[in-house]
Amino acid sequence: MDIRVGNGFDVHAFGPGDHVVLCGVKIPHSQGLLGHSDADVAMHAVTDALYGALASGDIGQHFPPSDPQWKGAASEIFLRHAVRMSESQGFRISNLDCTLICEFPKIGPHAAAMRTEMARLMDLDVTRVSVKATTSERLGFTGRGEGIACIATVCLVTA
Repeated sequence: MDIRVGNGFDVHAFGPGDHVVLCGVKIPHSQGLLGHSDADVAMHAVTDALYGALASGDIGQHFPPSDPQWKGAASEIFLRHAVRMSESQGFRISNLDCTLICEFPKIGPHAAAMRTEMARLMDLDVTRVSVKATTSERLGFTGRGEGIACIATVCLVTA
């Protein structure tokens, strides 16, 4: 059995808006996240984790921010591409662990919906998807409330 592990990390700054999109779930908030696409920091980290496990670069190589067709794009496009790439290379996703790093918005009330949406998008049982959050104890840019960071780890196994 071939087992591959990948990690992904992403950050997005807060900007104008009335919600953020995390793991495909729209969460009301006093600000939005800035980015070339929909700025779903969690989905971007998971996508990069999948590409990392495949040794296939990163999201920017597959979907360059310099390409205007990706402006405002839904991040599920990127995630679905990475999932399909994994499957086409003979892998299935064993599990996903995703940690959001932010002072706000509070993730706990939305974590179940986020797990459900990621499981749906990746065609996984929800028991194989972990979404959780931590703060940075008011340190750094996340601690000052300037944005959100996310780290994700995936495990791929041969199908």
